[in-house]
Amino acid sequence: MTSDRSNEEGSRPRHWFERFGHWFGGEPKDREALIELLKEARRRQLLDNDALSMIEGVLGVSDLRVRDIMVPRAEMVVLRREDPLDKILQIAIKTAHSRFPVIGEDKGEVVGIVLAKDLLAFCAEDRRRAFNIRELLRSALFVPESKRLNVLLKEFRASRNHMAIVVDEYGQAAGLVTIEDVLEQIVGEIDDEHDYDDDTGIFRRGPNLFSVKARTPIEDFNAYFDCDFSDETFDTIGGLVINAFGHLPKRGEAVELGPFRFTVIRADSRRVYLLNVECLDGPAAMSPDEAQTAAPRSVNSGIY
Repeated sequence: MTSDRSNEEGSRPRHWFERFGHWFGGEPKDREALIELLKEARRRQLLDNDALSMIEGVLGVSDLRVRDIMVPRAEMVVLRREDPLDKILQIAIKTAHSRFPVIGEDKGEVVGIVLAKDLLAFCAEDRRRAFNIRELLRSALFVPESKRLNVLLKEFRASRNHMAIVVDEYGQAAGLVTIEDVLEQIVGEIDDEHDYDDDTGIFRRGPNLFSVKARTPIEDFNAYFDCDFSDETFDTIGGLVINAFGHLPKRGEAVELGPFRFTVIRADSRRVYLLNVECLDGPAAMSPDEAQTAAPRSVNSGIY
């Protein structure tokens, strides 16, 4: 009885992808073949688009390195070790980030991390004199640019850190990466409570500067800016911009289209999420509704 059962189990495919391949006529020999099987499963409605996208993201994470998704040093929002409390609180309020690298002489020297919640106690007047940023510093996690994302994710889970400082070959800070940045490679963009209204695709940041979600329909973009980009080939402004680049752009890349300069603010290895749009011909007209709500606001390109 036992040997029959063993023989039966031994004849079964031992891994889920072997069983999966068996259903579709063959075991996948490499990753490309596996993805093709997954796409076939989607066509047969055994997987939906979101599930397929996440599986592809999981497979892709092991190929990506920290340098591929990190926030470059020039774009890091930091606190200086010698900054007064008022300046530190202004930065925390303006950016709405939950944690900040603290630097010494320059951005290459990160001496620790400060959590925004640790600053709350010093907002009261009677506690301000007791403020000493050195007492609030937490140890930073330092990782090399070449570390693979799947390994970094394990480190985040083991150490319970949410942020790592990326260092170059000389030990200087080259950027930072958060656990959210890694997870977004798998599940796509993660909106948080500080992102502007999901129904709002276009947000004015200045007289001639706007933040625009990449999924904004070209028709809506044209109506807002009184322009005439064609929507025959692409449905969204993100598709139009990616086509202008000729490749999937990374954060910080810019391209000019007509009277606009588009700068990528938020993107991952698969898609673009958020763009800065600068009107090169001068300020765009402000609608009455915008005029009533024109107080400065921040739009996060990612919370950390």
